[in-house]
Amino acid sequence: MVGTGVAWGKIRSFEGGIFHFSTAELGGGGQDGAIDILLVGMDSRTDAHGNPLSEDELATLHAGDDISTNTDTIILVRIPNNGKSATAISIPRDSYVKAPGLDKTKINGVYGQVKLEKMKELVEEQGMDPIQAEPKATEAGREALIKTVADLTGVTVDHYAEIGLLGFSLITDALGGADVCLKDAVYEPLSGADFPAGWQKLSGPQALSFVRQRHDLPRGDLDRVVRQQVVMAQLAHQIISGKTLTSPATLNRLEGAIQRSVVLSSGWDIMDFVKQLEHLAGGNVAFATIPVLDEAGWSDDGMQSVVRVDPSQVHHWVASLLHDQDEGKTEKVAYSPDQTTTEVVNDSEINGLAAAVSEVLAAKGFTAGNVGNNDKDHVTRSQVQAAKEDDFGAQAVAKELGGLPVVADGSIPAGTARVVLASDYTGPGSGLDGTLPTAATVSQAAGQAGDQAPPPPSPIITAGSDDPKCVN
Repeated sequence: MVGTGVAWGKIRSFEGGIFHFSTAELGGGGQDGAIDILLVGMDSRTDAHGNPLSEDELATLHAGDDISTNTDTIILVRIPNNGKSATAISIPRDSYVKAPGLDKTKINGVYGQVKLEKMKELVEEQGMDPIQAEPKATEAGREALIKTVADLTGVTVDHYAEIGLLGFSLITDALGGADVCLKDAVYEPLSGADFPAGWQKLSGPQALSFVRQRHDLPRGDLDRVVRQQVVMAQLAHQIISGKTLTSPATLNRLEGAIQRSVVLSSGWDIMDFVKQLEHLAGGNVAFATIPVLDEAGWSDDGMQSVVRVDPSQVHHWVASLLHDQDEGKTEKVAYSPDQTTTEVVNDSEINGLAAAVSEVLAAKGFTAGNVGNNDKDHVTRSQVQAAKEDDFGAQAVAKELGGLPVVADGSIPAGTARVVLASDYTGPGSGLDGTLPTAATVSQAAGQAGDQAPPPPSPIITAGSDDPKCVN
C-alpha cells in the first residue's frame, strides 16, 4: 500500500510540473476508446517553458545557432482500448502536404510558418505585446500541425506531446541510454554523428546525434526516420521490460527530464493512460512509416527537395495498419518485405523471365535470392511456394505478382518464398504483351502510376527485443 501511494504521488508530481496547453483541435477519443497521440519532436533551442538552453547544452547537443520551430519528428501513436498493443506511425519531416492556410509545404515547417504568420497578425496588425502574442501564436502553430496530420492520415488526434532537443537527450540518459546497431561506421560532423559499425549503447547526446543525422544516409530522410524508430523502440523496451515505474532512482531522473522538456495537451489523465498500458508487451509496440511516392522529389515550383506522398494512399494504409493492430494482429503489422527472401525460378520457355521478376520484387523491397531455371517438379500454373500457405511473406509476394496462388512446401525454409513461373505468367516483369522482358518493362512493372517507381517501404520496428535491428 505504501509503495502504491508513493508511485501514485510520484506520477501526480510528474503531471504537476509539466507545461500544459489547450486546443479545440483535439478529439476526445474514438468510439472504441482508442487513444491517438501526436508525438512531436521540436528542433528547438529552448526548454518546454521557453527558457533558452545554455551555451554548454547547445554545444553538447550539437544544436548550432539557428533559432527554429521546425517539427523534425512527427509520430502518430495509436493505443487501442484493450491496452495490449500500440502502433507508432512516423511521418517524414519533408513530406509535401497541404496545410491549413498555407500552400503545399514540407510538414515540418507547418508549425513554424503558421506561428510566424500569427505573430505578425497579432503584433503588427493588432498591436499586441510580443510577450502576450507568443503563446497565442504558438497555439496556432500547434493547431495547424494537428489538423495537417489529421487530414493526411484520416485519424483524429486526441492528445498531443511535444519534446525538444534537450528533452530527448535527458530522457534517454534517464533511462540508461539506448542500444543501437549500425550496418556501417558513420562520421557526419554537422549532426555530431561519429559511430563505429555494429552494436553500441548511446548516451543522450549521442542518441540525439544518431536520430538527427540527415546527410550521407542512403535513403535520406527515410533512413533518419528509421533511426528515430529504432531508438524509441529501445527506450520503450526498457520502460516495459525494466519496470521503470517501480525504480525510484529512474523515476527521479525522468521527473526532472520530463518537467523541463515536455509539453502536453490539457485534459490528458496520465493515470488512466498508465492503466491502459498495464498489459502492454514490447513485442506489441510497432513502429512504421507512411508510404511515400518519392523520397527525393521536388516541390511544385521546383525550388525544394521534398518527400512526395499521396494522401489517399496514406489514408488507406493507415486505416489498414490500425485495423490489424486493433485486432491484435501484431505479427502482420510487424511484417515488412525485407524480411522475406525471394527465390525466382523459370519453368517456361521465356528467356530472362526469372531475372526480370526478381528485379521487380527487389524494387518492392524484398530480399533477392537465387534466380534460375526450375530443376524440381515442373508446374503448369505459376505459383509462390512457402513453408506455409498463410506465410505473410509469400502472401505479399503473391499479391505483388498479380495474385498468384500460394502453395505449401515443407522443404522451403521459413522466411523464404519460392516463385515458380510457368508459361501462363503475365504479371509484372513478363512484358505483359508476350514480348521478352526488358529493362523498360521491369521498370514499368516495378512502379505504380507515374514515371518513377516508389521506394521500397521502410522496415517495421518492434520494441520487443534486447537486440536492435541493424540500420543504415
